[in-house]
Amino acid sequence: MLSRVASAIYWMNRYIERAENYARFIDVRLTLTLDLPEGTAEQWDPLVRTTGDDAVFARRLGKPQKETLIRILPANTANPNSNMSCLSAARQNARSVREIISSEMWEQVNRSYLTVTDAVSSGRFMQNPQGFFAEVKMASHLFGGITDATMSHGEGWHFGRLGRLLERADKTSRILDVKYFILLPDVSDVGTPFDNIQWSALLKSASALEMYRKHAGRITPHQVVEFLIFNPNFPRAIRYCLIKGEDSLHAILGSDGGAGQNLAGRRLGRLRADLDYADIGEITAQGLHEFLDNLQAELNRVGDAIFDTFFALRPVEGAMTKGDIQ
Repeated sequence: MLSRVASAIYWMNRYIERAENYARFIDVRLTLTLDLPEGTAEQWDPLVRTTGDDAVFARRLGKPQKETLIRILPANTANPNSNMSCLSAARQNARSVREIISSEMWEQVNRSYLTVTDAVSSGRFMQNPQGFFAEVKMASHLFGGITDATMSHGEGWHFGRLGRLLERADKTSRILDVKYFILLPDVSDVGTPFDNIQWSALLKSASALEMYRKHAGRITPHQVVEFLIFNPNFPRAIRYCLIKGEDSLHAILGSDGGAGQNLAGRRLGRLRADLDYADIGEITAQGLHEFLDNLQAELNRVGDAIFDTFFALRPVEGAMTKGDIQ
């Protein structure tokens, strides 16, 4: 497969997953404000930190406020991670590989982009933000289902799944990091109904509340962290994402591709193995923030290795240069 095609499919899926996660973060935060105890100050800083836009936001707009965030995070094209920007980038990538993807995939990406564009231009997303975010999330789910049902599960499909899962693992680690370190205003709130509300909101951010309750029952911080990091069966748990992502990378490289001899394969395999043998007690003892910070850095290194291995342009060996032409 051409590197241009592989890159477009990979990033198309990453951008759609990113748009969905942004919608989920903001939607859950809006819902959480309705459940806060009376007199509790609303906290919007964690939302900006979750998206990784805190430095840019502080430089341009100062302290995060509810109205500003609802306007800027979904719709501002100057923000490269906004719903609008992500779906626009996904559409551009989809257009460049229309001959590779199914017509249903292209139609869904295009429909998602046009829906968001209409909601932003008409101001509808500000009138009913939760309805808008529900549309963005559903559009992503539809795209995932259509992709699985209408695209051959060959190299292209595996590049798409790899991109989607790496993006998802990164976002799950970010919402965990923000909750553990920032969201709770006071140590005295630990174990209170207010604390439980916030841990429930975190699980909702990952669409994990129902599956967590089936798995563990009562909500405790220790078990929530363990579930979202180590569970091998829940699709938004970090370990699940790495296991399935590694499966796709092996499929791309082939049985004789030697994943262990490939930089991307080595980095992803090492990261997955670290989670396989890690222990939640050891992680919390050494510091969850430090663990998640390192995990995000390693995920970035995996992404860099995937780019260098599959997408980076290299000079063709033996090709003529301008000086060779007489």
